[in-house]
Amino acid sequence: MKLEELKGKRIGVLMGGLSSERAISFKSGEAIAASLRRSGMMVCPIDLNHDIASVLRSEKIDVAFIALHGRYGEDGFIQGLLEMMKIPYTGSGLLASALGMNKALSRQVFVSYGLPTPPSIQLTRQQMASFKDEDLADFALLTAISRSGPFAVPLGTPVVVKPVSGGSSIGVTIVDTPSQIRAAMDEAFRFDETILVEKYISGMEVNVGILGQVSLGVIEIRSEKRFYDYQAKYEPGMSKHIFPAPLSAELYQEVIDWGMKAHCALGCSGYSRVDLLIDQQMKPYILEVNTLPGMTETSLLPEMARGGDISFDQLVLRILETASILK
Repeated sequence: MKLEELKGKRIGVLMGGLSSERAISFKSGEAIAASLRRSGMMVCPIDLNHDIASVLRSEKIDVAFIALHGRYGEDGFIQGLLEMMKIPYTGSGLLASALGMNKALSRQVFVSYGLPTPPSIQLTRQQMASFKDEDLADFALLTAISRSGPFAVPLGTPVVVKPVSGGSSIGVTIVDTPSQIRAAMDEAFRFDETILVEKYISGMEVNVGILGQVSLGVIEIRSEKRFYDYQAKYEPGMSKHIFPAPLSAELYQEVIDWGMKAHCALGCSGYSRVDLLIDQQMKPYILEVNTLPGMTETSLLPEMARGGDISFDQLVLRILETASILK
């Protein structure tokens, strides 16, 4: 939609929601709503809850700016509802959102496209119920399970254990010894019925920002913690962001290319942020695609946009212009 068409439209900013990332979603939503007001737009903040369909009908919004994170907002749920109600919305469509939210399925898509990802296996709570602690202490068992899947390969230590769905590094643990695996899995299962166990890649954490079908560049994250966990993400002073990332010109472009390919492989649209790791041998690995990345003024995507002379308000308006029903 063109900016001229959006003037005078009632724009619903969907935030909050029902996931473990509710608090972060409010921060994104409030920043977006304030930005839209500064740009002279009509804004209607909406907290997603179980009666969201009736709320959307009563508020009579013309366009939805989705500022939700996690389940029911980033997984295709709200996208499908908005399409049924014929309300244009920002971000990726139902299928791309669902794939992006599910780390196991997105990994399968990446592998099928020849994109580099860390070796990993997927485990359900039902599978884990039959395992004894002594079974889990033997990583040969995980190797055997991994060989049963079409995409996974045997793992060594250390590994990263994480919920298949969700974000903000909630429920994520790095496991150095087999004796730690049970506690790490129990923690991940608090947030999902399926978990991912992936090979730990030691190296540089980078993100690729994408707006429309154009890259905003590569940013490096230097965390005070072992990895970019919840505390490092949201507590002041726990991480530093370097933009542009200090990579050789060749590697910088390679990372952008992989990020763009991951974005397109899932069928993403509007905007996204692709998370990658670069190992000690300077080989990039794709971790995931965030179809609704954080949108506070200090979030990574806005930071990359500012590095390209795009202000936060300009970024918000450019994302709003991508709103569509047809994804």
